[in-house]
Amino acid sequence: QLQASGGGLVQAGGSLRLSCEVSGGPFSTYQMGWFRQAPGKERNIVAGIEWSGDSTYYAESVRGRFTISRDNAKNTVYLQMNSLKPEDTAVYSCAAAARGPYYTTSSYDYWGQETQVTVSS
Repeated sequence: QLQASGGGLVQAGGSLRLSCEVSGGPFSTYQMGWFRQAPGKERNIVAGIEWSGDSTYYAESVRGRFTISRDNAKNTVYLQMNSLKPEDTAVYSCAAAARGPYYTTSSYDYWGQETQVTVSS
């Protein structure tokens, strides 16, 4: 089970931190990712992190502004979002991959519920 939290309403330029706690599985072996879907658009990967935390991936649109991290002792993955823009408005979800590259959407098997992020201009 993946439980995401931390979404909300923020002004452009502000920050939010999303958290996703994983239970019922070997978290430390999972690749983890954050995804988002804006109204009328497809879901896309925002950031991914390899099981050890040593390697990360970012979509071009968020690189330099967002940071993905994980705490394997707490079974939690985070997404720190800084310098938020109105175009970051979307529902965000976390996901876990038991195998496959952490930077590929098709690798992800387990999905958490969505959390809304709204950035006002």
